Amino acid sequence: MTFHPPPQPEHRPQSTGPFGLGAPTGPAQPARGRRRWLEYGAVAMVSLLVGAGIGAGGNSAEAGKATAADTKAGPRPTVTVTETAEAEAEPAPTVTETETVTAKPKKTRKPGPATSFSGEGEYVVGEDIKAGTYKTAGPEGGFGCYWERAKDASGEFTSIIANNNLNGPGRVTLSSGEYFKTNRCQTWQKVG
Repeated sequence: MTFHPPPQPEHRPQSTGPFGLGAPTGPAQPARGRRRWLEYGAVAMVSLLVGAGIGAGGNSAEAGKATAADTKAGPRPTVTVTETAEAEAEPAPTVTETETVTAKPKKTRKPGPATSFSGEGEYVVGEDIKAGTYKTAGPEGGFGCYWERAKDASGEFTSIIANNNLNGPGRVTLSSGEYFKTNRCQTWQKVG
């Protein structure tokens, strides 16, 4: 067997390192090693840049999809619609006329003689009470009801036309100009 010594590397002149940085390659470094270093270095550098770009863009899949969709769609136009409203016709002003009307008072009869009166007092027929026939329910209390028709207000016995003491209901007819006196009687009501 013959022994062959390993091949000796060629001696090359010094050159600049990767990317022209000026790092010398020594005589002990074969050309193939340098090429590998360049390949691995370039791959590592590209991987580093791609990784940094992905990291800056975010880790979300939706962000990536949104970015992809935005780049595909391009800028979106903005549409502005301006509508002009027609001016409404202003309604005609309302005119309110005010008229002052004074109500004329109703014609009322002069307060004339009453048709009902108390069972105590003295009345002038035609002035205080109306002429006619009156009725009472009787005495107000236990002493009886006294009534008197007279020609005048003198109180003389000769002026009495008629009189009576009632213990129950009673009636009397009075004529205009007479005086009617009543004591202890219930209310008198005109009945005719």
